[in-house]
Amino acid sequence: MLYKLEQENDEISGIEPVEFKDLSSFGKLEKDLENLIANNILELLFEDSKLMPVFQERLYQAEADIYALNERGELVIFELKRSSADFNAVQQALRYAEDAGQWSYKKLEKKYWQYVGNEDKSLVDAHRDAFELEYKLDPKEINQKQHLIVIGSAADESLISSVDYWKKNGLSIEFLPYRIYELGGQKYFEFFAPPYDKHKNPRDVKGVLFDTNRTYDENGIWHMLDNKRLEAYGDAKRFVSHVNEGDIVFFSHKWCGVVAAGKVRSKVFKPDSNTWYREVELLTPSPSRETELSYMPFSKVSEFLGKSFFWARTIKVPYLTKTESMLLVDELKKYLK
Repeated sequence: MLYKLEQENDEISGIEPVEFKDLSSFGKLEKDLENLIANNILELLFEDSKLMPVFQERLYQAEADIYALNERGELVIFELKRSSADFNAVQQALRYAEDAGQWSYKKLEKKYWQYVGNEDKSLVDAHRDAFELEYKLDPKEINQKQHLIVIGSAADESLISSVDYWKKNGLSIEFLPYRIYELGGQKYFEFFAPPYDKHKNPRDVKGVLFDTNRTYDENGIWHMLDNKRLEAYGDAKRFVSHVNEGDIVFFSHKWCGVVAAGKVRSKVFKPDSNTWYREVELLTPSPSRETELSYMPFSKVSEFLGKSFFWARTIKVPYLTKTESMLLVDELKKYLK
């Protein structure tokens, strides 16, 4: 909940709750909430709870809104309500979980192929790449357990009682509220992610491992480093706006490792409809096209920081603290000598 601070003579005298709204207040549909969650499920809303979306609800089908896999191959099922949610949302989620719990690996893989639009990679291979596992899971390990997440703008007593009941009986289920505030003519989206809502303050300097888009453009890395830019292209261009001025960015080059680091020094520039970029000040030696590329292998990055990252995404969550970032910059310099 958001509260306005009331002040008298420069002293805080009390707090006043600020009215919140939901997507229905602005004529948006439940599908809009579904797409908002699915498109940001890894990069922003679930910074430390890694999830791999594998399927979304189809029109006129009795399906949950979003299905995702966690690192252990367990299925996370989202039931979304654009307005307030009651116990019926839990009942729906339970039906979907009962149905999905009986899906074979092949059935879930077909749904994943439909979701990504191709059959180039098996589900277990995609899962291994997404979570950077040393070995891919056996198909029999996929979907051995289900977790339920209900999202709505508010919960009534019947939903709270229902969620508490099923949790006491061993079911993995959570209710997560979202809210929309209108402040100064702008709309703001508030979301609480489990387990402790560990989202970092956007004002704090953070470290971000950012992909060089090698799959999209083999020479993109040189365009970035020669021009001292952080760039992204096509559908991934929006991720440039996920870093702020002052953040430390690490250029992550697919099949190699981290090749350079820099500090973000500008706003977002949009020279065309396909490219967004920010200017950076390089903090490490810049690689040369004429020499063999030096880099710090991904495995060494994880080992040094004691963290595992979602390497298959443009932004490799989790984010780093300022202290972790500067330590990694110093360590990276050793590899780039």
